[in-house]
Amino acid sequence: MLGGTEFVGRAVTEAALARGWEVTVFHRGRHAPPAGAAEILGDRTAEDGLAALAGAGEGPGGGYTWDLVVDTWSGAPSAVRDAARLLADRAARYAYVSSRSVYDHSAPAGLGEEGPLVAGASPDAGGDVSYPLAKLGGELAALDAFGDRALFARAGLILGPWENIGRLPWWLGRIARGGPVLAPGAPDVALQYIDARDLANWLLDAADSGLHGPYDLVSRAGHATMGQLLDACVRATGSGAELRWTPAERILAAGVEPWTELPVWLAPGELYEAIHGGDVSRAYAAGLRCRPVEETVADTWKWLEELGGVAPQRPDRPAVGLDPEKEAELLAEGA
Repeated sequence: MLGGTEFVGRAVTEAALARGWEVTVFHRGRHAPPAGAAEILGDRTAEDGLAALAGAGEGPGGGYTWDLVVDTWSGAPSAVRDAARLLADRAARYAYVSSRSVYDHSAPAGLGEEGPLVAGASPDAGGDVSYPLAKLGGELAALDAFGDRALFARAGLILGPWENIGRLPWWLGRIARGGPVLAPGAPDVALQYIDARDLANWLLDAADSGLHGPYDLVSRAGHATMGQLLDACVRATGSGAELRWTPAERILAAGVEPWTELPVWLAPGELYEAIHGGDVSRAYAAGLRCRPVEETVADTWKWLEELGGVAPQRPDRPAVGLDPEKEAELLAEGA
């Protein structure tokens, strides 16, 4: 496991350990890996940062080999390239957690894995690379090294315990404070997302079965609605918060940014159709199962409570959420 101590990587590590698999985590040492995982310390972004991985287990019998490598990297594709090349002869398969952001969002909604991809991705790109190009470049790097031994899980919106982006944790924290809560748009707006643990289980099953190539990995559209998600937050926190559903037009007119200031939510339009309207029949045919939204929300709240209510935040991602004063102004206007 390249990474394996936070969010999706941790979910994969814990899922593999729960199956009785032997897991080695290669990480920078910033967070402790799950109990039971062996670890190799190294920073893949540093010069000669893969040296410890390259030398792992070296001796008269040679170095360590692995049945599967799982990589969640979302930075410069050159980091995937270097790791994949290093491990191509030492691992049977390479599973890369990619993203549905690799698709050109100007394409018609409802397309599956055959949809057009963003242009300009390169496996050799280093430095600052946009997220879509980074993820597609990572796919190309893994494909170059592993060929049909490479599996790509093109995930959509990911929620669940250990989230370090802040989307569901923000909603839970806001609703836990109680009182009137600005609820965006309409409660029946369909969402498409995946719990990190469901992603992890599918990924391990798929790799173990020898699947390869790209799979869009997210729930069916409408697996839950915005109303069901926020209602689950109210029940999980027990706050008695009052959801005040506010038309999308008024939210946008106030300059509120969907997705960032109001996480998960998108106003109707092209981007909403791209994020929440994809065809995921291929992944479901290959065994994807998604747990109820109530379970994802309740487990995330339980995890947050164990942390004292404050979720970890990735340093390379901006904090999300609506400023309380701006929310209060909108609520007052709608009163």
